[in-house]
Amino acid sequence: MSDNYEQIIYEVSDGILTITLNRPDKLNAFTHTMMSEMIDAFDRADADDNIRAIIITGAGRAFCAGADLSSGGDTFDSDARDDRNSGLNRDGGGLLTLRIYESKKPVIGAINGPAVGIGVTMTLAMDIRLAADNAKFGFVFARRGIVPEACSSYFLPRVVGISQALQWCYSGNVFPASEALEGGLVRNLYNSDELLPAARAIALEIANNTSAISVSLTRAMMWRMLGADHPMEAHKIDSRGIYNLGRSADAREGVESFLEKRAAEFPGKVSTDMPDFYPWWEERKFS
Repeated sequence: MSDNYEQIIYEVSDGILTITLNRPDKLNAFTHTMMSEMIDAFDRADADDNIRAIIITGAGRAFCAGADLSSGGDTFDSDARDDRNSGLNRDGGGLLTLRIYESKKPVIGAINGPAVGIGVTMTLAMDIRLAADNAKFGFVFARRGIVPEACSSYFLPRVVGISQALQWCYSGNVFPASEALEGGLVRNLYNSDELLPAARAIALEIANNTSAISVSLTRAMMWRMLGADHPMEAHKIDSRGIYNLGRSADAREGVESFLEKRAAEFPGKVSTDMPDFYPWWEERKFS
């Protein structure tokens, strides 16, 4: 896909990719085009070793106000819209969150304003969520006659716990950033003008001080062990990771730079130098 995206902005600086949802006149309402462009952006980021972290934010006063409702009552009727994702009736928000879940780079959500429906569920597969103190959130699906989407029945209980997840989804209430913080949905709140700098500070800490391979493997290990049925599964992957990375140029550089009291310059590249056991899981198919 061309750099000339229609509904997102793709900007790389200092090893950080910032993806900005860019329909400010529509409060960045989510469309099929936005979904496709975001998936393409993640594909590009994974293939670019110069990108060490990704920030997602919104243009204007909203993060994402949810699905574009311009189709009226047919908004959620894929038969009426005739866009059934290759005939499989797949949820577009889920296609996006699955792609974020598979990202090889850490993902930070900088939620600058209202995040409702897909606007909030898309953030659940992100690793760290920061929000402006005037942001609002809403899992409003029951008030629209549908169910939570974007794989949020998997992600949301793991992020905030089952009781909190069900309360927000049962009521469909739109709630303030302070409640999102108290409920564990976001990590910190910031004044609007401090939000992106805070997100960039986290991203720069990663980009400037860590092994890209270590971070990528850590992300995969943490997310995938959420579904493990015994800590032995984590021990198996930990052991393979330590054995393989312990022999790597990155591990040697990490130790030598520490002993020599200098900044590390890790040579490993995610695109070419991941250990042989990665990935250790089978790709899941939709059927």
